[in-house]
Amino acid sequence: MNDILPEQSPGWAAVESAAATIFDAYGYRRIRIPVLERTELYRRSIGESTDIVEKEMYSFDDRNGDNLTLRPEATAGIVRAGLSHGLFHHQQQKLWCSGPMFRYEKPQKGRYRQFHQLSLEAVGFAGPEIDAELIVMSARLWERLDLKSPTLELNSLGTPASRSHYREALVDYFAKSRDILDADSLRRLQTNPLRILDSKNPALHELIAAAPELSDYLDPESRDHFDQLKHLLDDVGLTYVLNPRLV
Repeated sequence: MNDILPEQSPGWAAVESAAATIFDAYGYRRIRIPVLERTELYRRSIGESTDIVEKEMYSFDDRNGDNLTLRPEATAGIVRAGLSHGLFHHQQQKLWCSGPMFRYEKPQKGRYRQFHQLSLEAVGFAGPEIDAELIVMSARLWERLDLKSPTLELNSLGTPASRSHYREALVDYFAKSRDILDADSLRRLQTNPLRILDSKNPALHELIAAAPELSDYLDPESRDHFDQLKHLLDDVGLTYVLNPRLV
């Protein structure tokens, strides 16, 4: 956890003000959601087998016996609020929020167990145009804040069918090297093999570098969507780097 001291507060206010100006210009409305939610919400939305749910959530039972969690991310809470209040009933919504999130991670420079996040959700929109809009808004914020040389990395997870085929390919590939996988990767092999690609274990870097690439398993629909997205970003002059390991 970290404190934001008085001399740092103007910088934080400037970031939030710049974000609000840009998001408002694109038609996004601010929503404020609780810091605490029922744990089951995150188990359903993020997934039982994810590192967030398995290892990183701050959860506890309250006096009524309800299991609650400090929010580790905002998407689940925004969707829950939208459904609870009928915001998504036969209509499109563009929403954003900001605030602290909490994850039990190993503290290091630039990473705290309480961190702050800007979250945007566009519900009811189809096609690559909305993906491009979200990315362009992020780039406009970088420019407004005068960030020096940020890098945009791009990949596509494809449709559920594409991901399923890719998952099978990863299981087949990594299963042949069980003897060199660490305990975390062996667990992920059974639950969520895509997360092995995130491993920071230097002993696995060579194995991961030679793993199948997701782009080879995109179905025609996914490939067309991703190609259109790249063209849209090219049209506005946004530079990006393709990263096939980005999951």
